[in-house]
Order: sequence, then structure tokens, then C-alpha cells
Amino acid sequence: MIALETGQTTLFVCVTCRAQAAESAPPDQPRAGARLLTAIEALPAEQRAGVVVVGVECLSNCNRACTVAVTAPGKWTYVLGALDPDVHVQDVLTFAQLHQRHEAGLPAWRERPEYIRKNTVARVPALR
Repeated sequence: MIALETGQTTLFVCVTCRAQAAESAPPDQPRAGARLLTAIEALPAEQRAGVVVVGVECLSNCNRACTVAVTAPGKWTYVLGALDPDVHVQDVLTFAQLHQRHEAGLPAWRERPEYIRKNTVARVPALR
């Protein structure tokens, strides 16, 4: 079980995701989701401030993989898909930090990275 702390946003990264197009990487190479997780974790801690990064098995969004979920207690949850681990690391982290700073987890649409605006798979209301 994962403990979510008040005031922090959790970024769940699917480590089993393959690239959106048929992944041609050899089976012994990391999948796109695992590469995305590694790239985010490689950023300096200051760049990940306020965001807890957690690798998870399968977010069931295989048709729009590579996928992450952004959530926090009492806030909306977002599922983001069709991510490229070589291109969208900063977009994902920027969105997670915007989510963390917004009281309800609803960052203004115009403030979100353009790629994230176009590749939000779902938005789920907070449990109250």
C-alpha cells in the first residue's frame, strides 16, 4: 500500500508500458514506461520538489501508452497518456507540480504543457 502525504502530489508511472507504436526494442531492454520512470528519477531532487514519484505495474491504458497518473489526497486525479520517455519528462513533471500547487488539483488549462493538454486521458474527481 502506498501512503499519500497531504500537500504532496504523487506521480504514478506505469513501468510496464510499451511505446505507443509497436516497440521494437529487444525484450531485454527497458520498456518505455520504465525508461520514463528512470528519466524522471534522474532529475535533481529540487526539480521534483513536492512530487513523489512511484513506479507501478499497469495503469490499463495500453492503447495510449506510455501512461502516468497524477494524484493527491483531496484533489482531482489525472491520467496522461501517449507519452514519449525521450521527449515528455519535463512536461509530465511540470504538470505534476502545477497539480501540487493548486488547492483542488485543477491547474488552469492554459498553464498546462501543450502536449499534456492534448493527451489527458481522464480526470477523476477527488473523494471527499
